[in-house]
Amino acid sequence: MTANKSLLRKSHFLGTKIRNLRKRNNLTMEDLSTRCIRVNSEYAPSVSYLSMIERGKRVPSLDMLQVIAEVFQKDVEWFLDGEEQQLDITPQKGSRGGVSGMALEPGFLFSNDILQIAIPEMLSQTGISGRQFAQLLIRAHQEHHQNHFPELERAAEEVGLKRMPLSVDDLMQIVQQLGLQIRWFEQTPKEVLDELGVLSKNVPTSYFLPPATLHLNKLLQQWPTRLKYELAVHIGHAVLHNKDGVKSGMMVGGAFDSVSTDDSAVAPQDILHAWRDFESSFFAGALLCPKMPFRQLLDKQGYEISSHQLAGVSASVAMRRMTAVSPYSHWHYFDAYTPGKLKAVYRGNGIPLPWGNMRQVEDPCQHWAVFRMFEAAESAHSAQLSILEVQGQPRIYCCESTKVSDLAGNAHVLCAGIDLNPAIEAQGMDVETMAQELKQLCRSQGGSAVVPKAIRSTLTTVSNILNINWVARSLDKPAQLICSRGNHCPREPGCYQHCSAK
Repeated sequence: MTANKSLLRKSHFLGTKIRNLRKRNNLTMEDLSTRCIRVNSEYAPSVSYLSMIERGKRVPSLDMLQVIAEVFQKDVEWFLDGEEQQLDITPQKGSRGGVSGMALEPGFLFSNDILQIAIPEMLSQTGISGRQFAQLLIRAHQEHHQNHFPELERAAEEVGLKRMPLSVDDLMQIVQQLGLQIRWFEQTPKEVLDELGVLSKNVPTSYFLPPATLHLNKLLQQWPTRLKYELAVHIGHAVLHNKDGVKSGMMVGGAFDSVSTDDSAVAPQDILHAWRDFESSFFAGALLCPKMPFRQLLDKQGYEISSHQLAGVSASVAMRRMTAVSPYSHWHYFDAYTPGKLKAVYRGNGIPLPWGNMRQVEDPCQHWAVFRMFEAAESAHSAQLSILEVQGQPRIYCCESTKVSDLAGNAHVLCAGIDLNPAIEAQGMDVETMAQELKQLCRSQGGSAVVPKAIRSTLTTVSNILNINWVARSLDKPAQLICSRGNHCPREPGCYQHCSAK
């Protein structure tokens, strides 16, 4: 009783501090309540009680405050009147993801009508097809919005009713309700040369023919998670676009889909196909991993890649969805089929592309986790802490990579990662000094170094607040200095003879 009276006397700003901390870490009240339940279900606040605490209508017991404090890795005393806040922890408004752009002058030359006239000729001269250009635009659109597309989420939830996991039978029933007919075909993988001149196996897996026939490769029967994804994509096309048939067929393999017949022109149909493919694919992820159920699963599992098994989806679907459902916004996702080539890219945290993507080069940085994993055993996974200079400032990234095989038999590496700088800043810590210290330490030791105790302590705290297990696991190995271009290697000595070290 005495302790509670003492708490009451010092609790004038307690609700405000909890609310500001929660918003600074992009947590809803439901998120915070769920996290508290994981710490101690007996003393965890309900959503309604948490709301009253934040509005100053209730004062939590000491036991309840200790649970909240553990979620945010703070001492209980920090929440009381005697502890002043070290920074304004009101969330920043209007920040967007993706790679930063630049204003181009004179601005009238970049008006919509002038660009639409000039772009087709530019593409024909550079050898980029309309479809490839559309995919770049879509990726920029996706990164700008940090993978948040609520209309597509709602459309998927109306169909799937937020059920998870969905079985093949569940999806077949939805297919039937939409009036689609299934036809099975047989086709085995064939070796083809990809865009970088590398042999890989490709196989068509499904395609839709109007008015209502869905053709599926029999190979999918042996890959239930892939079958579910393909069904979900075609359900998305049927729901979003009324089965109009304006969508590419689906395939698996290391080579990119074929493009328009006339590579010297921008074909409007190619651009529309690329956009429809993106919409249907995003819908599929939202149908198979509905936002709140999947978010709760990830929170319970500490964002382990193995969560995909509980959701009944492939690792690639689960890792892509992490970037969309996590309360933390600063994610990236890569899917690499060979060292130096990324087939799928998402960069809501603005991480540069590693040199070697989308063109043939001889020197992609060999220290990126997504490329190092090619040397690992099949189905292995690994966490890595990396330091990369972006626009003249070092940033600390962490990722988890896993090596898998696709339906055609190609090994490829999936990588989901986050930019840790915003998370460190959110806790009022000097991330610029920390990143510089880690960068210089790695340079002085040939490019990789054991994380110092003080930085390790800070990152462990951040890992606990984010509730992402592999951030803490990455600290068990040396941090790696990486670069976006192999011919600008920041290591001393450089990795390449022609490097000009910074």
